[in-house]
Amino acid sequence: MPLEIVQGPLVIRSWDQSDAEAMSLAISESLDHLRPFLPWVAHEPQTIEQRRELIARWAREEADGGDLVVGLFLEGRVVGGSGLHTRIGPGGLEIGYWVHRDFTRRGIASSTSRALTNHAFARPDIDRVEIHHDVANTASEGVPRSLGFRLVGDEPREVGAPAETGVHRIWRITRDEWTAERST
Repeated sequence: MPLEIVQGPLVIRSWDQSDAEAMSLAISESLDHLRPFLPWVAHEPQTIEQRRELIARWAREEADGGDLVVGLFLEGRVVGGSGLHTRIGPGGLEIGYWVHRDFTRRGIASSTSRALTNHAFARPDIDRVEIHHDVANTASEGVPRSLGFRLVGDEPREVGAPAETGVHRIWRITRDEWTAERST
């Protein structure tokens, strides 16, 4: 079932086939900004048809219990993308995000991560949410820190993007920590 969360002017929702062109434009306008830390950017640019196929695949995977991949929209404009990824094993979801170069430092990634953490913990099978980023990506570090995630450590990872160091920082929050943080 497609997701839609409204956070003030920010709309976080499942991608739709009709978003393919706007997504492509946002990514192409932000390639230099995204390329240093996001391995998937190596597969850009994609055709509109490839983008539609990708959106369709994401919808199928979500329906089968896989990743939830969403777009971030302000006044109808694509300003980024995010998701809840199943790659950290049972009981956990990892948040990933990217923000259009013209919309950084506006709290979009933090607002999105807050909303997606709430969405994750609405599921009874989820007991932890994590955010991972390369240690050199200091902008991404501000998101989990601002939301009360705790640093659990660094781990080696294969370098997948030009500015990556090969060390990923792991931030985690449990359901109990998230609930306690919101009740104070």
